[in-house]
Amino acid sequence: MFEAPTRSALIARAWRDLVDALRFFSRLPTPSGGANSDAGAGLELARFAWACPIAGALIGAVGAAAFGLAALLGLPSFLRAAFAVATLVLATGALHEDGLADLADGFGGGQTRESKLAIMRDSRIGVYGTLALVLSLMLRVGALAALAHGGFAVAAASLILSGAASRAGALFPLALLPPARADGAGAGAGRLEANDLIAAGVAVVCVAFLAGLVALGVTRALFACVLAAAAAWGVSALARRQIGGQTGDVAGAAQQAAEIACLSALLIGGRAP
Repeated sequence: MFEAPTRSALIARAWRDLVDALRFFSRLPTPSGGANSDAGAGLELARFAWACPIAGALIGAVGAAAFGLAALLGLPSFLRAAFAVATLVLATGALHEDGLADLADGFGGGQTRESKLAIMRDSRIGVYGTLALVLSLMLRVGALAALAHGGFAVAAASLILSGAASRAGALFPLALLPPARADGAGAGAGRLEANDLIAAGVAVVCVAFLAGLVALGVTRALFACVLAAAAAWGVSALARRQIGGQTGDVAGAAQQAAEIACLSALLIGGRAP
C-alpha cells in the first residue's frame, strides 16, 4: 500500500536537492552526505533541477554580501560591483565563464561541427574566448554598478534574482537539445524533461516575486526573468545550429547570457529602481 512521505522526509529530500544543486553550481562549502557527494554517483540533475534557481539565489546572496562589505568600506559603486562579480567568479570556480570562453572559441574558430567540438574541449583559450570573457565581465560589472545607484537593497536583490534566473537559464540547453557528444558534462546530465524546466521556472518566479516586493518591483523583476529566459533560449538555438546539441560549455554560456540579460533588463526604462 502506498504511503505518503512524511513532512520530515519531504524536508530532508528538499535539503538534499538544494545541497546537490549548490555542489553542482559552486565551490561553496556544503554539508556532506548529498546524493552526489560520491564521485561515482550519477549526476541526477533532473531530480534537483527545481532547486537550481534556489542555489543560484544563494550564490547571488554571497555576491551581495561582498557588495555590502565593499559599501561599508566606502568604495565607489563601480568597485563595489567589481568586488561582487569577482566574488561570484570565485564562488563558482569560474565554471560558467569557462563554458562561455570555450563556446566562443569553438563557434568562432571552428569550421565544421567536429572542429568546433574539438576546440571547445581544448583547455587553451583563444581570441574569441578572451573577448567573450572581457565583454561578459564588463557588462555584468557595468550593469550592477548602475543598479547600485538605487541603493544596497536594489543591488542585492538584483544579484539574487540574476543568480536564480541564470541557473534556470543554464538548464535550457539540457532540456531543449540532445547531447552533442557521447561523453562530457552535457552527456552526463542527459536531457531534462519539460517538467524539470517548468519546476525550475516556478522557483525563479517565486524568487522574482520576493525580490520584486522587497526592492525591484514585481513587474520589473518578472520582465528581467523573461529576458533571461530569452537569452538562454538564444544560446540554445545557436548551439543547435552550430553543433546540433548541447555540452557543458553550452550550459555555461547560457548561464552567462541569462545573467547579463537579467541585470541589463533591470535597467531598461530609465534609471535604476
